[in-house]
Amino acid sequence: MQQTEPKISIVVSTYNSEAWLEKVLWGFEYQTFKDFEVVIADDGSGPATRKLLDEMSAEVSYPIIHVWQEDDGFQKSRILNKAIVACNASYIVMTDGDCIPREDFVEVHYINKEPGYFISGGYYMLPMNISKAITREDIQKQNCFNIHWLKNMGIPKTFKNNKLTARGFISKFFNAITPTNASWNGHNSSGWKKDILNVNGFDERMQYGGQDRELGERLFNFGIKSKQLRYSAVCVHLDHKRGYKTPESIEKNKAIRKETRNEKRVWTHYGISK
Repeated sequence: MQQTEPKISIVVSTYNSEAWLEKVLWGFEYQTFKDFEVVIADDGSGPATRKLLDEMSAEVSYPIIHVWQEDDGFQKSRILNKAIVACNASYIVMTDGDCIPREDFVEVHYINKEPGYFISGGYYMLPMNISKAITREDIQKQNCFNIHWLKNMGIPKTFKNNKLTARGFISKFFNAITPTNASWNGHNSSGWKKDILNVNGFDERMQYGGQDRELGERLFNFGIKSKQLRYSAVCVHLDHKRGYKTPESIEKNKAIRKETRNEKRVWTHYGISK
């Protein structure tokens, strides 16, 4: 049992995807910054996920907290809210169970955190063949973040490769000039637990498509600013199908987000506190 609260709580969402989740958990084992706990936001996975978490808990050096709910379709907003409540640290990093963090991932979030701000990070999308090929050793040696290793595996040359190669001043420069909004991204964002509670967490009416952005929009309405770190806080995104993406959920979510923006909403009545 951990005596003092960790400096960071990392929320990792998952659903029946043990092979990817295991790679992500090894990614957290090889972090340069060690004072954190991992809270698994499990949206109804079967027994195989619980078994994996029991095994990994015995192998990794950080505490794992498993927050699970019954499978009721895609209810990520609901399980994320439960996970937020379970976090023991005052600062929360959120990512997904298909995003392997680079070794400096937690450290970058930790040193850039600032009162009145949340952090928006990026990801580098990998194709399925490379996603499957990555081993624990590749994560330990950081091969899956090494552009030469990835090129040998068949990654094409694109501007996005800068996400993996940019360091120091160059990464700061790209963070500053990127045209992408510093929005709350479910795969790689962080903020203060009190700020997230002040806007009542995620809107549980929202299923797939933009529920993370909507939380960020309410944080903006609340007066919180954001920092763009998509070239510094880096993770690689493993490939998968998106069977839960429906036109209905996208449309419904767009309508909720429009309301949030137009009415400058800060609080959702469908969040953590009912």
